Amino acid sequence: MAELTSMRNIGKEMANKLASVGIDSAEKLIDTGAEQAFLKLKEAYPRVCLVHLYALEGAVAGVEFNALSEGRKKELKEFSDFMKS
Repeated sequence: MAELTSMRNIGKEMANKLASVGIDSAEKLIDTGAEQAFLKLKEAYPRVCLVHLYALEGAVAGVEFNALSEGRKKELKEFSDFMKS
């Protein structure tokens, strides 16, 4: 199993938060997907924000979060906004 910190956008702090919600490997994050991982993080850490969701999506896609397409960023923002309501 690959370490979470071996993925783009995932630093030690994010890896620790993910591990605390049961996502303790790169494979588990990929299997879980960015949106579901974000939901788990949001429950445990209410202050996680849209940037965290972008980082998770970038990690799953294997790209820097700022390289996500504008369309995908829009979808993720809509998901995040939906979570707020």
